[in-house]
Amino acid sequence: MAEKPAVEAKDAAKDAPPASRSKQAVNPVFRMMGLPNFRFKLPSRNWLIFFSLTGSFTTAVLYDRYQKKRAQQRWCNLVSHIAKEPLLPAQMPRRITIFLSAPPGDSLRAARDHFHEYVKPVLVAGALDWDVIEGRREGDVRAGLAEKIRKRRRKAGEKPVKDAEGEAPNEDEDLVQQLRDTAGIKEWEGVQGDVVLGRHTWKEYVRGLHEGWLGPLDPPPEPLQASATSTDFFPPPLEQSSLTGDATSMPVSAGTSDTTDLSPDPQPTESESAQSQEEKDKGKEKRKPPTQQAPYISTSAYPSAPSPPSDPEVLAPSTILPFPHLLGFLNTPIRIYRFLNRRHLADETGREVAALVLTSHIRPWNSDTEFASSADPDASPSSTTQPLTDAADVVLTQQHWEQEGVLGEEEKDWHKSAWQERPGDEERVWKEPMGVDSRVGERMRRFELSANDEEKAKKDDGLDPAAKGLWEKVKEMVGWEEDTSVKGWEHGLVGEESV
Repeated sequence: MAEKPAVEAKDAAKDAPPASRSKQAVNPVFRMMGLPNFRFKLPSRNWLIFFSLTGSFTTAVLYDRYQKKRAQQRWCNLVSHIAKEPLLPAQMPRRITIFLSAPPGDSLRAARDHFHEYVKPVLVAGALDWDVIEGRREGDVRAGLAEKIRKRRRKAGEKPVKDAEGEAPNEDEDLVQQLRDTAGIKEWEGVQGDVVLGRHTWKEYVRGLHEGWLGPLDPPPEPLQASATSTDFFPPPLEQSSLTGDATSMPVSAGTSDTTDLSPDPQPTESESAQSQEEKDKGKEKRKPPTQQAPYISTSAYPSAPSPPSDPEVLAPSTILPFPHLLGFLNTPIRIYRFLNRRHLADETGREVAALVLTSHIRPWNSDTEFASSADPDASPSSTTQPLTDAADVVLTQQHWEQEGVLGEEEKDWHKSAWQERPGDEERVWKEPMGVDSRVGERMRRFELSANDEEKAKKDDGLDPAAKGLWEKVKEMVGWEEDTSVKGWEHGLVGEESV
């Protein structure tokens, strides 16, 4: 009879549902460690959606970052041999000029960050030095480049028609160059080059080239200012006697001290108010940014401007780099897409910068010319005896330059403030169409990457040969890295012999 309850208990355990069995079955290891019983199961629907979105976005960001580093390293490896070339002690390295300008609707920091992230690594790999011309607002790059070219023309011997009165020559301007000449330090004799960042900076760069080489050395005349002040248009203040009547017009002896003053409270005179207004205006002028230099020549005066005697046959080659910059909350999807595809921008920028560093191929900018013939197009071929190539029958209608259309798609991303009308005669380089004169356009040059260098870059896997792998880093952290230094006994050194 005693065996029946035991058999019934076993049968009840077998017939128990699986959930009750799992609750009873506890891992002894977790129980001894004081941990709860972990059960592996799929998360809920909401957690699956969260993990899928965050994991996909994180993977896309990490993949793009990895490929961007490989693309930059590929172009750095292509130009790294230049940094190993010897340089004479008394010779300056190659120095290029960087042109940066604040994009429309944003500050200069955006352009600086773009330069440090995409352009600087390749320049450092090629051991290049550079000067920077920055513009915080529209027209600063144009003014800086034009002034640089005018200084070069003055050094070549050109003199302005009339010197500004009271303007002393800047003796410290060439002080550094004089010290280098005294020490026998020579400048780089090869090609220098310019780097222009973005379409908006490129339009100012081209405008500055035209102003520097086609414009005069004399500054434009300042607008005439009215010599009369605001106080000259008002009559002199009336005397106090005419305002207070006969009581106040009676003479008062100097010795009387108990006289009653019937005049109203003294008001500030016009001179005092004018003086206080001038002080306020001076305070405002101190807070204002420095005024921008007005252009020396307008775009409509390019054809009639004479060429300077120091005009070089070929201008310094340049390369223009893309600078996509889109603002606005409604453009968030496009900005996210560009953020996840920065590897393509790094590859394109690295290719252009590598072409500038290698200087293996330099070509002139192309131009398309449209001609119109004075001959009747409906005339029969038999009636036309003279060829259409006669100079008298062909008329030049329009000339299109390659410089005018470079990175034209970036103008669609510009902020609306670049297209809005502004009061006054403020310069609008970004809004106005680009004008290219044939004397400047024909002398401009552009860097390009040769086919041989392109093949070398394709064969490179984009990995840093000096970089360590994950296992090497772990061994270095733990201390398992083998000591590869040469020991003393391997050179036959056994120590000092005792005497």
